[in-house]
Amino acid sequence: MPHENANQESPVSLEVSADRRLGPWQPIWNWFGYDEPNYSDAPNGRVLLRKLAELGHVPVHIRVHNLLTSGDGTAALKWGSTGVYAEDASGAPVYDWTITDRLFDAFVDSGVTPFVQVGFMPEALSTHPQPYQHDFPKGSITTGWAYPPRDLRRWRDLVSAWAAHLQGRYGEAAVRQWVWEVWNEPDGLYWRGTPDEFCALYDTTVAALGAILPGLRVGGPHTCGPDNPRAAAFLRHFLQHCTRGRNHVTGAVGSQLDFIAFHAKGKPELVDGRVRMGLAKQLRDIEAGLAILDEFPELRGRPVILGESDPEGCAACSAAMHPENAYRDGPIYGAYVAEALARTTELAARAGRPIEGSVTWAFEFEDQPPFIGLRELATNGIDKAVLNAFRLMGMLGGQRLDSRSDAARPLEQILADGVRDQPDIDLLATRDGDEVSILIWHYHDDEATAATAPAPVALRVHDLPRHLHVTHRRVDAAHGNAHAAWQRMGQPRSFSAEQRNLLDQASVPGVVASGPAETESGVLHLGFALPRHAVSLLQITW
Repeated sequence: MPHENANQESPVSLEVSADRRLGPWQPIWNWFGYDEPNYSDAPNGRVLLRKLAELGHVPVHIRVHNLLTSGDGTAALKWGSTGVYAEDASGAPVYDWTITDRLFDAFVDSGVTPFVQVGFMPEALSTHPQPYQHDFPKGSITTGWAYPPRDLRRWRDLVSAWAAHLQGRYGEAAVRQWVWEVWNEPDGLYWRGTPDEFCALYDTTVAALGAILPGLRVGGPHTCGPDNPRAAAFLRHFLQHCTRGRNHVTGAVGSQLDFIAFHAKGKPELVDGRVRMGLAKQLRDIEAGLAILDEFPELRGRPVILGESDPEGCAACSAAMHPENAYRDGPIYGAYVAEALARTTELAARAGRPIEGSVTWAFEFEDQPPFIGLRELATNGIDKAVLNAFRLMGMLGGQRLDSRSDAARPLEQILADGVRDQPDIDLLATRDGDEVSILIWHYHDDEATAATAPAPVALRVHDLPRHLHVTHRRVDAAHGNAHAAWQRMGQPRSFSAEQRNLLDQASVPGVVASGPAETESGVLHLGFALPRHAVSLLQITW
């Protein structure tokens, strides 16, 4: 088949064996989240939810904050509200599910699976209700919503009433498929009680859910990155409580904990005016969290969900606020995600711990200019390059295949130093019936320049029949990168119909080559040049 010329002396050697199956492919990329739940039923939000549901052949899980926060449902950066709880003149609780119904209708109608976060504290229940709504980016985000309830019984009744309502609206079978969790980052800005008060809140919430739907999957505590001593101490305290402590509701030893959740964040920086990613920090958070779990043999085999796993910690902080966030609009973000997910899977295998999901904390922002460096999957309805990288990941499926690269960096080296010297060029391969899919990426922590040369690649796929069809899709600076098309237009803040059509065309993965191919003695040989921060997906069918 026609393909790129890679006539250089020392190409990267990539090998795949189509007959060496390593077991079922278990994706962890299919989890997403965001602070602002009210974007879910905005026009662009509903479209994006549908696109996420269509990414692959596995359920896509959505985690959002502020599902119980007081307010009228008006979205703002790092804010959302549903107004579910108030009290009448006599002090009796008043429940209103109108806004949460709109949000969950958007999830269910779009085909995504809610990862239900029980939080935050309604104003009428907060021990410190004023001030309640923050004004990000001015001042602290920690206001009345972050405090413990003044009455745990009323909190319990609210949670039970909500669970019963969701069961009645969407059916028990559907609600039981959802994963449930309590709060977010209680070791950080999201909780203004003590660790013991959080454990009491957790036990009360689990009991309230179990009273309506016994056996629901519930977990936590979604601490910040455990490479931080404060986060590590909180995670240990919580796990000690759940395994060996006294339950605040039942009085028995231990609490239900069906999965353990913590977060992992990298740290990009500017070096000589260009972005340098901080992958090593994100991976060290994961490594530290998995190591803490080894201190609790009672939790052996319990899955881990990385409730947020991202290049840094503030999705709503634009590149104007933090210039190092400029990576978010172009292809480096997608290559970073591919690299981070692959190394996350490697860390899990090394630790002998199942990681069920890795939540990418990115969605979309309404009423913001396009391409201003917010961490999002789409901007003003235009898909970013990172969403196309997820589209390529979604094409993997079936059984994982044995694969090797002679340009893959050792995990220990990446944990220590990141990818700062030689790039990491690696691959994942799967087989589903008569189709082999191969994901290849070319990653380096440093932003590419015009002088950065592509890497010549020699791919050999063994154990194939003679006659094949090969399609090569790619996301890089020139393919599936709407940001580059927008720059060529002169960076308009609004789009004409013609401009939007051009941007839509640029916001899907590019087809580099497609056509028939033949093997030699059962081996398919392909050569091509892979640009820095490119992600490629080759589909081989017969």
